[in-house]
Amino acid sequence: MSLESILSKNLENIHERIRQACDRSGRSVEGMGNTASGIGVDGVTLVAVTKTVSAKETDMLIELGVTDIGENRVLEAASKFEQMEQMNCRKHFIGHLQRNKARDAAAAFDVFHSVDSLRLAQELQKEAARSGKQLPILLQVNVSGEEQKHGFEPDAIAAALEVLRECENLLIEGLMTMAPFVMRAEEARPVFAGLRKLRDGLTGTYPNLRHLSMGMTQDFEVAIEEGATMVRVGSALFEGMPE
Repeated sequence: MSLESILSKNLENIHERIRQACDRSGRSVEGMGNTASGIGVDGVTLVAVTKTVSAKETDMLIELGVTDIGENRVLEAASKFEQMEQMNCRKHFIGHLQRNKARDAAAAFDVFHSVDSLRLAQELQKEAARSGKQLPILLQVNVSGEEQKHGFEPDAIAAALEVLRECENLLIEGLMTMAPFVMRAEEARPVFAGLRKLRDGLTGTYPNLRHLSMGMTQDFEVAIEEGATMVRVGSALFEGMPE
């Protein structure tokens, strides 16, 4: 089986799993409108995590219809983007971003999932203002409370949002979290439900918090059932690829 066939089959399988999870939760697969990031509001966007594959393989995914790709290393991703032929996609930064990489990141990426501190947000604001851009961002929340994870504490989000009202070049479109690694996806459900409840409690004051970025290969279906609008899937896309 060719590489293109493997990727096509895996992509089709993931799309079907997304559709089934939407059906179980009574949700539409398609977006019912757009935000500044270009992502449908009520549907589910697959962010293909391409950090482990080459420019060639990333190009192939885009040719197969992938519209959103995710990377977690600024300089490596920027180099890959220069090698890619297919750039008709939104580029998501999904890893921990160091403040000293904010300028390069703001130039290379379209959407930021993992803004985990006020200082980082303010650095991105400075770089966006300098270049005349508006950057869609999500605030990372440490719902699980794990010490090794980055992110705002849940009870600190409202105060952070109030401070970030002053950042005119940042479009705060939602929240993001990472669940603990668990043996059964169902065990991650309380984390996803917690982020949704947090977001729902804030939307009266901050109606632009439309997005929930949560769920990866091992648990994205449960995340969708709990309201995810973006899922970050990598390894499931590349199963069966030749070494």
